[in-house]
Amino acid sequence: DVTDKFLGGLPGVQKEGCDGLITSAVFILHRLPSFTRTVCLEFYGTDLHVSVPAIVEIKNLIENNQQVVLSGLEHLDDRYVKAVQYTPKASRGILPKMVLVADIAGDDEADLDAVTKQVIALAEKRNAEGFIAISAEARARFWADRSRTAAIAAHTNAFKINEDVVIPLEKLADYTQAIERMNIEQSVKNKLAMLDALTVFFNGSGDASANCCADLDDESRTEVRHKVDAALQLIQKTTERWNFILDQLDMPVSQQAAEFGFELDETQSILDVLLKHEHRVSYKAEIETPLKKIFTGRALEKVHQQLDKIHQETLSSRLFIALHMHAGDGNVHTNIPVNSNDYMMMQEAEHLVDRIMTLATGLGGVISGEHGIGITKQQYLDKETLQAFASYKKEVDPDAVFNPGKLTEDKGGLVRAYTPSLRLLKQEALIMEDSALGDLNDDIAHCLRCGKCTSVCSTHVPSANLLYSPRNKILATGQVIEAFLYEEQTRRGLSVRHFDEMNDIADHCTVCHKCLTPCPVNIDFGDVTIKLRKILKANNKRKVNIGAKMSMVYLNMTEPFAIKLGYRSLLRAGFKMQRLGHMLSKFLPLNRKKRPQATTGKADVKEQLVQFLAKPMPAKLPAKTMREVLSLEDNKVIPIIRKKSVAPDSEAVFYFPGCGSERLFGQIGLATMRWLYEDGVQTVLPPGYLCCGYPQTSSGDIEKGQQISTQNRVLFHRLANTLNYLDIKTVIVSCGTCMDQLLKYEFQQIFPGCRLLDIHEYMMEKNLTVDLSASDTQYLYHEPCHSPMKTHNSITVASQLLSKDVTLADRCCGESGTFAVARPDIAAQVKYRKENELKKNIKSLTGVEKAKNNNVKLLTTCPACQQGLLRYENDTGLKTDYIMVEMAEKQFGKNWQKEFVKELEDGGIERVLL
Repeated sequence: DVTDKFLGGLPGVQKEGCDGLITSAVFILHRLPSFTRTVCLEFYGTDLHVSVPAIVEIKNLIENNQQVVLSGLEHLDDRYVKAVQYTPKASRGILPKMVLVADIAGDDEADLDAVTKQVIALAEKRNAEGFIAISAEARARFWADRSRTAAIAAHTNAFKINEDVVIPLEKLADYTQAIERMNIEQSVKNKLAMLDALTVFFNGSGDASANCCADLDDESRTEVRHKVDAALQLIQKTTERWNFILDQLDMPVSQQAAEFGFELDETQSILDVLLKHEHRVSYKAEIETPLKKIFTGRALEKVHQQLDKIHQETLSSRLFIALHMHAGDGNVHTNIPVNSNDYMMMQEAEHLVDRIMTLATGLGGVISGEHGIGITKQQYLDKETLQAFASYKKEVDPDAVFNPGKLTEDKGGLVRAYTPSLRLLKQEALIMEDSALGDLNDDIAHCLRCGKCTSVCSTHVPSANLLYSPRNKILATGQVIEAFLYEEQTRRGLSVRHFDEMNDIADHCTVCHKCLTPCPVNIDFGDVTIKLRKILKANNKRKVNIGAKMSMVYLNMTEPFAIKLGYRSLLRAGFKMQRLGHMLSKFLPLNRKKRPQATTGKADVKEQLVQFLAKPMPAKLPAKTMREVLSLEDNKVIPIIRKKSVAPDSEAVFYFPGCGSERLFGQIGLATMRWLYEDGVQTVLPPGYLCCGYPQTSSGDIEKGQQISTQNRVLFHRLANTLNYLDIKTVIVSCGTCMDQLLKYEFQQIFPGCRLLDIHEYMMEKNLTVDLSASDTQYLYHEPCHSPMKTHNSITVASQLLSKDVTLADRCCGESGTFAVARPDIAAQVKYRKENELKKNIKSLTGVEKAKNNNVKLLTTCPACQQGLLRYENDTGLKTDYIMVEMAEKQFGKNWQKEFVKELEDGGIERVLL
């Protein structure tokens, strides 16, 4: 607690406005208790003075017990419960009024469980239900909703006033009730504003009989006029009632209140009754439903539409205050979502903040907690405190180097505050309504800038480049959109520079979609990146190098001769040329061990070349593609792989190998089929070379990707009709990006009742394993960004298949399809982080940072990742292989490929004419 304390002479204003240099530090390490329980308490009572005191009681109960500690206690009010889309654990069928989540820890499990049960029993006395999580996974689920609190401002496009105050714990109920009073006032005021708008509509420039019924005859218009009079009478009566409630909140429920619909009870105030939900002020019940009954009928549908429009427009300006607390210390986050383009709403919100600060100090609290003072709270500091800080600042920083002007001027409030909000863009240009920019803006408009996406982003590499987390890229995208709109409005012409900036944003993304999972408002910047690339491609402004272009040309090929030529020239010969360049570059004065350079702005050609040659391409590509080896290149023939002894009615699967498993590392496709063959399964292959369409889509060529997907789906329907005698219930893939794309193919309509499954998950379900438990080799598993395993945990699958514990090797490999070829300088940053992670993994297993004599091996389930991971061998000593290939070699011997091909040539392939 640093409230009003002098820290090394610094006055107690929460350390705001002054920076320091740490010259020495002492870290105190606390041992983690042996056991932890997470408790979720759902409070369903409406009386806050009943439920909120549970916070103090829980804290006191645990602090008075020396055997356990309270290591976390967080609170969500009912508005946050709705905002985070909370799923109740109780079976009451309603949302709780308040939720508490607590971590309780201790070294004696029996004592811990006893205290945990006491906590739940205590809460139950306050109309709550309690639930306990023990495992790490269950505890994480209990805490997951707390991480989504930024969603409270989703409807205002992330713009909110967030004022954290600290309230004495025993006063939390009073604070919460006072905030609810403000919410009731704001709700009633907003409803009165709706009534004013309706009055204007019915009795002014918005005359319903003139505006909405112009096509009626005179007699019908007269009838509508009577309806308008009835509507105005209803509005007037309701206005009187709501004004009475607003003016008399603190008055007892007297006879006068009873005349306005309240149940007579002078022991309670009107506010008490409203807080307990014993009486409701309802726009829908008191105004909307009666008005729509008055104007019932198809001829008056336009009136209904106008009523809905007025309701939505006015409701968007409604203010409310939402609370979530670090309940253990009374730090209350008091959030007011506002629309940045609504001046009156902003002003009213600032008046609310004034009341909140007065309330906090009146209850013995302080005006700030963990968020500090800042420019918006400066006005609430007393002059003596502010002057003390200004004097100290002048003494230690006479030249005002640190935060010049901060907390030294007699200014404050929202006048000096700025937070960008994409809501403003909605009013800037009509071009937004029917353009790709409009769709792009809609995708990012709800970003809350909470930063939860940062840690999972592949291109956010703190040791090399801090600027390209999804949050930062969303901010940059919004600024580029605004720049385009400004130039469109001012008719200055679109600047090429903005397209360069858009290319820069689009390049710094591997389209891994990992940012979606932690995002409170479900923004997938991978999808945003694809749209950026589409816009650039449509305007002929997408910048890609020759390597990326040729890679896409190869993936678009379908003719066997062209593919074989491309395989030999682009891949085998291209890889050899790159390795030669890598060897020659060793004689150049290049420091390869240095941290990769930042990549802001225009790509540096020299740096791209250096990084392209930095790690050698794989040396041992197969001599031929998978289909060339098996002579299965005819696109008019459906191959069926099966043992001669297998009956025609035995289990059949459809295997889609994808480009990586047949055009790059053909041994992956062969290994997949070898294991299916071993299990007596009939394996149906697509006719000819096919790409799933994902590479084209992710590059921004959405039309091409859609065209490929549609053609494939039509082809697969023809295939299913041709092979209708086979009962195909499983579609197998051996690549994660193929899995993601094929999920859109609706295979259930092609092979009724089928499922889409990764080969490794299929193998585990079939208990097809190899026993490597006695092997001296330890295994790392690289999880692809596009994991093909959607049904089971990947580490569990890998460990069971090998009968040996497998360790996860985290972070992106940096290859990401054509990413490492298109922007090797950005990929180098990702690879830099991956290499460090691999060395840490190796050290944790062996004690040193480099693998030797195959004591550690790296496995993956993605052909593209295998290409990328093979490039780390010189630096880490790690050999890399695909799990199926590793298993095939251990089970069937080193010559398994030649033996399998020979066996297939001897009647193991049936060719069915399509």
